[in-house]
Formats: sequence, C-alpha cells, structure tokens
Amino acid sequence: MNTEILGIILIFLLSALLAWPLGKYMVKVFKGDKVWTDFMNPFEKLVFKLTGINPNKEMDWKQNLKAMLGLNAVFFTVAIAFLMLQGYHPFWNPNDFSNWDPTLAFNTAVSFTTNTNLQHYSGETGASYFTQLLVFCWLQFVSAATGIAVCALLFKGLLNKESSNLGNFFNLFLKTCTRILLPLAIILSLALTFNGTVSNFDGLQEVTTLEGDTQMVAGGPAAPMVSIKQLGTNGGGFFGPNSTHPFENPNYFTNILENIAILLIPMALVFAFGFYIKRRRIAMLFFGVMSLLFVSFVAISAYQEIQGNPAIHQLGIADAQPNLEGKEVRFGPAASSMWGVSTTSTSNGSVNSMHDSHTAISGGIFLLDMFINAIYGGVGVGFINFFVFVIIAVFIAGQMIGRTPDFLGKKIEAKEIKIAALVAILHPFLILVCTGLASYIVVNNSEIGWLNNPSFHGFSEMLYENSSAAANNGSGFEGLGDNTPFWNIMNGLTMLLGRFLPIIGPLAIVGSLAVKKQVPVTVGSLKLDSAAFGAVLISVILIIAALAFFPALALGPLAEYFTL
Repeated sequence: MNTEILGIILIFLLSALLAWPLGKYMVKVFKGDKVWTDFMNPFEKLVFKLTGINPNKEMDWKQNLKAMLGLNAVFFTVAIAFLMLQGYHPFWNPNDFSNWDPTLAFNTAVSFTTNTNLQHYSGETGASYFTQLLVFCWLQFVSAATGIAVCALLFKGLLNKESSNLGNFFNLFLKTCTRILLPLAIILSLALTFNGTVSNFDGLQEVTTLEGDTQMVAGGPAAPMVSIKQLGTNGGGFFGPNSTHPFENPNYFTNILENIAILLIPMALVFAFGFYIKRRRIAMLFFGVMSLLFVSFVAISAYQEIQGNPAIHQLGIADAQPNLEGKEVRFGPAASSMWGVSTTSTSNGSVNSMHDSHTAISGGIFLLDMFINAIYGGVGVGFINFFVFVIIAVFIAGQMIGRTPDFLGKKIEAKEIKIAALVAILHPFLILVCTGLASYIVVNNSEIGWLNNPSFHGFSEMLYENSSAAANNGSGFEGLGDNTPFWNIMNGLTMLLGRFLPIIGPLAIVGSLAVKKQVPVTVGSLKLDSAAFGAVLISVILIIAALAFFPALALGPLAEYFTL
C-alpha cells in the first residue's frame, strides 16, 4: 500500500513538473513565436490554401465564436454520417460491423464532437477500425484542439487594451493539432506500444485460454487512440472496459504514463495563463486552489477504498480491506482512486476501475468533481469554467472591500456578472432537471429496466450519468442501462448545451472586457495573487457546488453511506 501512495505522489509531481515547460511552449505556439515544430508550416499553409481561410485575419469574439461553432457543426455532420453508414463502406471493417442505430449514432457523434466521449456502445463489438481511427480518433484531436484554441482566445482577450480582436480561431485550432497534440500523442503512443498496449489490424483472433478453452479476442490499433484519448481529456476507449482492459493499459507503468497524460495539458494551461499575461503569481494561486481541492479529493477517495466497505466488515470477513470490487489487482485501490479523481477533475472520463464499484463516499467525490467541473478541467474549457468562478469571486470580494470589482485592470460590471451567473446556474440546471426527469420515469414505470441497482445507488447512477454528460466527462456508473433512445437523445442534448454554452458565455465576457479601458492600480485594488482572494475563490467554488447539489448528494451517495 505504501508503494501505491508513493505512486500517487509521483504521478502528481511529474505531471506538475512536466506541465510547467509545456505551458511555456504552448504560449509560444499561441503567440506565433519560433518553436521546434515550425517544420509543420508548409502543411499548415497548404491546409489554409485548400480551405480558403486567411489565418492572419484578426477576429472579434463573435466572429471567432461563429468559426468555432461552424467548424464543429461540420465535424458532427461527418461523424454521424459515417456511423449511420458504417456497414456500407468496406474500409478497415474486418469484422463486418453494420450501420449504427440513429439515436446511438446521434449520441456518439455529439459525444466525440463535444470532447465528452460518453460511450453507450462497446468499441470492439460495434465499431470498425475505420470508425475507431478516422471518426473517433480524429474527433479526439479536433475536439481537444477546439477547447485549447478557445482558451488561447480568452488569454488574448484578457491581455487586450481597448481592442476587440482576440486572434484567429482557425489558426490557433490547426496549430494546436499540429504542434501540441500530435507530437505529444506520437510520443505517448510509441511509449504505450513498446510497453504492451495493442496496436494491430488483425481483427478477431482465436486464442486458447489457460483452462484449455478457445475464445475470440478483439485486437486493433488501440495505442494511437489511447494516447490522444488521455492527452486530449477525451476518455473514449478503444475497448468497452476502457483503461481497465489490459490491451489498453497493460501494467502499472502504463497506468502511470496514462494518468500523467490525463493531467498534463490541463495543468499546463493554468501555467500558460500566467506566462501569456505575464502574471505568474496569479497562475500559481489558481493552480494552488485547484491542487488543494484535487489532493483533498484524492486523499478522501483513497482512504475510503483502502478502508473498504463497512457492510462487508460487519459480516466478519477478515480480508475485506481494501475494497477491490471492480478494480484491477495490477493497479490496486489507491491508484484507482487517483485515476478516478484525475479523470473526473479533468473531464477526461476514462476509467481504470469501475466507478460503480467504489464506496459511496468515493463515488460522491467523483460526482463532486464533475459538479465543480473546473479543477484543472478539460483541455481549455477547464480553465474557461474556472474563469467563471474567478469572475464571481472577484465580484463578491469587490463588494466585501467596498470597491468596484476589477479583473486584471478591467472593471467587472453588471453585464459580465450576469453572464457568469447564468453559466454557473446552467450546469446544475442541466444535471438536476435531467436527473429529476429520469427519476420520475423510473418511479412511474417499474418495468423500464434501466437500473440494475435499486434505491439510493440507483439514483446515484442516474445522477452520475447526467453529471458526466453535462460536464463533458464521459465516465459512468455502469449499473445503468444507458443505450436506449431516451438516454441517447437526452444525454446528447445535454452534452451539446453543457459544452458550447459555457464556452459562449466566457467568450462574451472576455469580448466585453477586451474593449474596456484599464483602471489604474491603487492601494485599495483587489490583489488577485493574495491568500485572501484564494480563500474567497475556494469558498465560492464549494458554496456554489454545495448549494446546488447537496440535496442530490444527500439522496444518493450520502444516504447510501449512512445506511451501510
């Protein structure tokens, strides 16, 4: 167990240490400075020439927003078309998988376009190699690049002095793909391949088990998809069991690599914020706030899993500690908790254990992560969500000291705080309304067949599914039968709203702040890099999450815990 704890510390420290230079490099890419990946210039120029896009055209927030939404609409259309016609094209389909059900195709196309990767299917039994690589893997690049590019627009807007120009989304988007995501994905893919992650095109293979039986085993080009699913905080696995599957995550070393990959870019973007606006102390404060919550959640979850299930202890079973149900023995309970908190903190959604089998409090921590949806967060959009909390905290702190609130020298006025409040309210609204609707249907139709677990845990399963969709996370409590028209359509709509409205709101705020005059710093100015503001920020994050979601937590994980 001590080795597992050391592994947790190692993963966190290595992630933070690697994120620092990566953040510097990302800022150079965003600003167009010289970097070692400049050899991609000819390819990028060719893409822009073929598409007729001028990458040097400066655009305001509305023009950038139209560019982002339009491009993602194209991605969604292409994806759903390929899924619904999978059986008609002969490419890389050795197992002859057929066309997808329209509602499942809609849900999956939305899921991968929005960087959610909620999977109501099992890849090895329903998706051809063409679908896995040229639909899912491709979408995992472009959806991650979308979030990072929008985050770069936000950085530029915060630095502006009375200018509406935020940069060019198309330029930032393509450079993020070619100069950030692709190099990192190649390195990680090679490292995983050399350490046992499957990468082939052999189709189903007949193997003889240790018991002497024969069975068909699915392989495929998993390593490339696993690398970008982790680096892009996508989470969509090549195989149904995701990173619990030994073909995706063979050993403890690959588990460390993948867990670092989950945290790397979200952490780097926090540092990149400080490098971009040249206010490192503020970035370090933000990183400290996120890390305090993250480490606390890991500690609580790991403790709960190491202690095990008290109901089993009451039966007098001596070996009940730790809780190993639903976990891979090669990883253990502590590393599973670290992964669980990492994947829900970053809206990654991949799993190396079954979250449904974690103890009640540990499962509640995963839910709380998604309720907050800003502890490191998904690539780009995590910092954008955190930015909304910052605006609210600045407003509250300004009222406390009797001064008009300002952020980086720009006044926060009614328009900005209204938008921030609406974005903050949207998240719990989506989760709680959808969970209430699902609960109503279950209560009034006992034969619906969604839930494999009754009572409090069944409620938690529905709450988790809607939280995962709204937070663009993608993990799930797998006791819920979610591949139904109701869940496919409802989750699909939730993912769309949960992805794009929280991007639109902060972009509008930044667009408004960018054109404002700088206010002079005085003795009475709010110091954003102070411990006092850090305390206010943490309080705002926890209070908003607690006020909105405590009743739901009380009906689910907390009720389950106190009845054990």
